[in-house]
Amino acid sequence: MKTGNVILGVLAGVATGAILGILFAPHSGAKTRRIILSKGEGYADAIKDKVDEYKGVLNNKYQGMKDDLDTFIEKETV
Repeated sequence: MKTGNVILGVLAGVATGAILGILFAPHSGAKTRRIILSKGEGYADAIKDKVDEYKGVLNNKYQGMKDDLDTFIEKETV
């Protein structure tokens, strides 16, 4: 399964959950909005952490490939 499809599925699930939460909320509108905002911030932080994690992984792979290429070039020019 492609990563893009997984991300879209997760976002669709979050949106559906938020809408159903609003429709069936046992709290007043203001309190429900505060709860949703709080959870939304938590989800945003989690997504940001995952993006940062993937950036780190990609950066490490890029650096490894760059080092391998530098080594190869040095061997070829000697």
